[in-house]
Amino acid sequence: MTIPLTPRGGMRVAIDRGGTFCDVWAFIPTHLFCPPIPPELLGNAVVIPGNDNGSGSDRESGVQVTFKLLSVDPANYDDAPSEGIRRLLQIATRQHIPKGQVYDTSIIESVRMGTTVATNALLERKGEPFGLVLTQGFADMIEIGDQTRPDLFDLSLSRKHKVLYRPEDVVQADERVTLEGWSLDPAAPSVEEIVRRAKGTESEGEVVVGISGEAVRILRPLNLQKLEKDLRAMYDRGLRAVAVCLLHSYTFPQHERQVGDIARKVGFTQISLSSDLSPAIKALPRGNSAVIDAYLSPVLRAYVDGFNSHFADNKAGKRSEFMKSDGGLVSSDKWVIWPHRVQTLTNPTLVFPVPILVLRPQILRPESRPVRPIRQRPVIGFDMGGTSTDVCRFSGEFELTFESVIANTKIACPQLSIETVAAGGGSRLTYKNGMFLVGPESVGAHPGPACYRKGGDLAITDANLVLGRLIPSQFPSIFGPNADEPLDLEASRTKFQQLTAEINASRPGAKAYSLEEVAAGFIRVANEGMSRPMRNVTEQRGFAMSSHDLCCFGGAGGQHACAIATGLGIETVVIPRFSSILSAYGIACSDLTAEAAVPLSAEVTDDFAASSAFAEVQGRVQGLKAQVSQELVEQGVSDLDVEFTVTISTHYDGADTILQIPLAASLKDDFVAAHLRETSFAMQRPVRMSNIRVRGVGKSFNVTPSDYAEDLASAGSSTSAPVVKPSARTRAFFEVNGEVQSVDTPVYVLSSVPVPSKIAGPAIIVDSTQTIVVEPNARAICLNEHVILRITTQTRSLEATLDGELSTDPIMLAVFANRFMSIAEQMGHTLQRTSISVSIKERLDFSCSIHGTDGALVANAPHIPVHLGSMQYAVQAQHNHWLGKLRPGDVLLTNHPEWGGTHLPDLTVVTPVFSPDDDTQILFYVASRGHHTDIGGTGVTSMNPISKELWEEGVAVKSFRLVSQGVFEEQGVRDLFNEVAKYPGCSATRRIDHNLTDLQAAISANVRGIKLVNRLFEEFGTKTVLFYMRQIQLVAQQTIKAFFRETYDKFGGKPLRARDFMDDGTEIVLEVRINREEGTAEFDWTGTGPQVYGNGVGCDRWAETDRHSKANTPISLSYAAIIYALRSMISPEIPMPLNQGVLDPVTNIVPEASFINPTGVVAISGSTISSQRLIDVILQAFKAAACSQGCASSTGFGSGGKDASGKVTPGFTYGESLGGGSGAGPTWHGKHATCVHSTNTRLTDVEIFEQRTPLILLESQIRRGSGGRGKFVGGDGLRKTFEAREPVNFSIVSQRRVFAPKGLEGGEDGARGKNTWWKRNQEGGLVEINVGSNGIASLAKGDRVSIETPGGGGWGLAEDV
Repeated sequence: MTIPLTPRGGMRVAIDRGGTFCDVWAFIPTHLFCPPIPPELLGNAVVIPGNDNGSGSDRESGVQVTFKLLSVDPANYDDAPSEGIRRLLQIATRQHIPKGQVYDTSIIESVRMGTTVATNALLERKGEPFGLVLTQGFADMIEIGDQTRPDLFDLSLSRKHKVLYRPEDVVQADERVTLEGWSLDPAAPSVEEIVRRAKGTESEGEVVVGISGEAVRILRPLNLQKLEKDLRAMYDRGLRAVAVCLLHSYTFPQHERQVGDIARKVGFTQISLSSDLSPAIKALPRGNSAVIDAYLSPVLRAYVDGFNSHFADNKAGKRSEFMKSDGGLVSSDKWVIWPHRVQTLTNPTLVFPVPILVLRPQILRPESRPVRPIRQRPVIGFDMGGTSTDVCRFSGEFELTFESVIANTKIACPQLSIETVAAGGGSRLTYKNGMFLVGPESVGAHPGPACYRKGGDLAITDANLVLGRLIPSQFPSIFGPNADEPLDLEASRTKFQQLTAEINASRPGAKAYSLEEVAAGFIRVANEGMSRPMRNVTEQRGFAMSSHDLCCFGGAGGQHACAIATGLGIETVVIPRFSSILSAYGIACSDLTAEAAVPLSAEVTDDFAASSAFAEVQGRVQGLKAQVSQELVEQGVSDLDVEFTVTISTHYDGADTILQIPLAASLKDDFVAAHLRETSFAMQRPVRMSNIRVRGVGKSFNVTPSDYAEDLASAGSSTSAPVVKPSARTRAFFEVNGEVQSVDTPVYVLSSVPVPSKIAGPAIIVDSTQTIVVEPNARAICLNEHVILRITTQTRSLEATLDGELSTDPIMLAVFANRFMSIAEQMGHTLQRTSISVSIKERLDFSCSIHGTDGALVANAPHIPVHLGSMQYAVQAQHNHWLGKLRPGDVLLTNHPEWGGTHLPDLTVVTPVFSPDDDTQILFYVASRGHHTDIGGTGVTSMNPISKELWEEGVAVKSFRLVSQGVFEEQGVRDLFNEVAKYPGCSATRRIDHNLTDLQAAISANVRGIKLVNRLFEEFGTKTVLFYMRQIQLVAQQTIKAFFRETYDKFGGKPLRARDFMDDGTEIVLEVRINREEGTAEFDWTGTGPQVYGNGVGCDRWAETDRHSKANTPISLSYAAIIYALRSMISPEIPMPLNQGVLDPVTNIVPEASFINPTGVVAISGSTISSQRLIDVILQAFKAAACSQGCASSTGFGSGGKDASGKVTPGFTYGESLGGGSGAGPTWHGKHATCVHSTNTRLTDVEIFEQRTPLILLESQIRRGSGGRGKFVGGDGLRKTFEAREPVNFSIVSQRRVFAPKGLEGGEDGARGKNTWWKRNQEGGLVEINVGSNGIASLAKGDRVSIETPGGGGWGLAEDV
């Protein structure tokens, strides 16, 4: 560690106030430290002498002091950080300092602190009341959010985000701006041309050039008089904080600034403008940032004031700095109010004061060298806490994310990129449904694990204790009711004995587990869960796991690091001395930072350095640097000590994958290379920039840890190592050759181990705050400030050890369930990242899955529910058709309803996975299905409301070899799509480039899946993998059988019946008959109406409507409805993999030629909406919930294609599904404007919508009162109104416009939906036209379309409320 030499400097303090513990680190210079310190003043603090004793020319001698205290202990102090400073002052002055007085901190040079105060206030909803100003027509924008639900199978939507403000405190600003021009225009003019043309027209509003370089039309200036009146009324209600988010303010902030001026004039003390906080396109995350800023800024201000009030002159030391969520520090007096900007509080309020900060000074100091010459390896940060584990990747610079989700709220702000999993030392251990489960629940700090002597449940800490991996004598006696007893090993063993007996009793005939095998099994499951986010930050982004080191911190991390590294193929684990208080130490090692950004929309050309865009960028960068430098200088940083990083938000034209690329003349090449690494492909498209970001790092003073790479290299080159003897020996349990064995294990006290000692595993190394377990395949190298674990990695295949038949191991069952789901999830991440269409990239309308040898579903990531259960029929159809004919490198394409398709827009890409030993034997399939907005046909989008027969709906593929032994059949794909145009009235797809790119993205996702499946083969052997594939399906099967038996008993064995009607009058009839003895059920749809044929009305093709007849749905979707409904009705506490096993106990009786089992002739584009109705009927039959909106209101706009004369013109398509009200249930109210059941796609942000299309969104609001009344009220629907700014075509496919969503148990029905076309007449007025459930129309400029989605049904009699 290096402390810069200063003339008789003062004490330096770093504090991390977490949710449970407050960690304190301090450096006390020699002239302030006078040992010995009386024990009553030292308390639980640990004093660490300096290493150089003042001999270094650039080091200041002194000691380091560390300790922990409870973050909240009202019986002893009112504020933990100030109490920590009081204790440090006692140590430095050797005098007792009474609590409660104002402390003299004149000997403290600097205090640096991180706090979760704001995060806790957000989670606990204890922020400041505030008002909200939004553009007129968008009062509900924040409440609606992106309309998705966080848990697909939670019918109550209990985790749906709740707003932080009262609806009555929302002001709608009378103003409106929009972008002029649209990016999907095939003949898009330049901005200069747009402005020139605007001057020659009589269109409403002035056109100006925004900050981003885009053309902006001011449709309606801000009504200042009305706004001031509204703000004064808000102020008079007692509000003093206000958040402001007006549409397109990222590029045209003038209206927001006017709002800010009026708010200051009225007297508001907290004003949060979204354009200041996050000047980037997308209104929702920008608005959420303003909301959170207004809500939490007063809390932070009060906390800072309260903290400083403990000290003389209201300041803790000469300097006081706080941690921000982007990994930098900011002066406390600048933490709240910034000059020239109203607020930037979003940045420091989020998450925890990230302990991963230490990775930068720990691994790489940018001021010393850009790359370490000795050890040029990136690092995975692994922070294992009590309730969760946080993971990040560091390769020389912090990896930041600019959109994140906090408390189920998406916000826009720079934040360290962190993956979190609910597994930590306090994670509860349970055995359910034949599987070992770790978390997600925590036993908490009170009562804590069983060994804490407070009657707590078993946790990971207990497992480590009974395995001998924790040494009770090394822990202080702070447990039990009076906090004066040691850890209780017997309590842990007693509870593990009970659990072991329960597990063995559930497995009659199987080999019984020992207590230690059960404990080790839970450790293994926990390690697998913690490895999952590590794969996400590396392999998922194209980085090889084996090329990384693992940096371990957190109190429990050292007990698991070896095993996790072994499983991931990592050879080196780095454990810093202060790993258990690394948050505080990392803060001590951090820098002051400031950041500024500005939007800029421009093309990045091949000759970027010579382009006008480069000159514009350079000019803006200089302005941003000046702004950032000023902010740092005002915090005491010399402008000579400021280092800048400039990054450009870069993306392919029309794509949403935005990468942050350092500014350079080679920006385009750098982006293409980075995109290729992360997505595995490049596009033949222009490259564009959207944002410029400048980050400044300023040095005040720094604590610099020694470079472990240099110490490690020195230790490695040493020919001899000190001989070290263990302090004790213990019996600990380790996995040796696949078996859990007791091993005589040496125990070393770290402070007694000379440097650089080498300790072979198995061993346990302890110090005052942590325990490090050295597994048998590892050795530890003890350095001055680190312990390095060297792992001997080995490919661990169980194949060679297998003898005869396998038997089910619940531990391995949990491991494989985790792995299979992880594979499907990583495939989904790849597909989303590599696709180009809004439908897949932005709205997330896709799914990925793994299938067994016969095509049966093994794992389906929780993407789109309508694909659950249905994808396997597409895979099985391909399996049966191509049996014995496929070879490695072959990829198949299908979407036909008779071949397992849902509707034609859902294109499914299927890839076989061959045996490692036989390239003719298929062991698995991987599949990716994505919704394509345009596949040709007679409709505006691929959701065709006027089609009568299948050929009208676009490309229909029974089976096509998309890739033949590694060669992509691009021409064949083009031919398939072009074939559509040969049919009467049909157009080929307007964006074949989008179709091709999205298909290539699906191929990439499947390639990712194949690699991960092959890795399973390498690790466990094919026999074991295939065995557990079948066993996981068996778990699901047994779970469903148990559910059927419970349901039989609940309803007394009576058949369960329900019926409903589609809007065209087609009846849905269901009877469920359960066989209790076998645990099976028949879902009998006999009586359901026949398939329907469209009955288009009207002579004008573009004013045509099928009214209500879009009902047909392939039989595969009836299976999807069943699997979704069954999982939703089973308690989420019961672990149940989603696979073919769910359907094994089900007999699905579906009449042929009914509308839910049509022939391959009739149209099916509305099938996914029909599936919503099937789910409603199933839930009615089981009396699980009232009907939800029963729709997805598939809305589309487009232009171009083939006209009546046969002429083909370029154009665009755009489509999205709209949420509505969810149904109420026996214990819950429905939720408003949300996706339900079959769908869970995001709304496209209004600013993106208006940037890409020639339309304007006039309103997006909740239909208040549309939910059915009852004891529990149904959720309200949504209303969206669009206006065409030039002629476009419109289409709608929907339901529940005739028959309302039913209530249950006396609850009232929800309101029906309505689709209205407001057509301009010759006088300029609007004439109302009811479009019906399904329709298509040609909109003239100025025409409007209003979509009102249904509400959810109520539950129970309203008078019972």
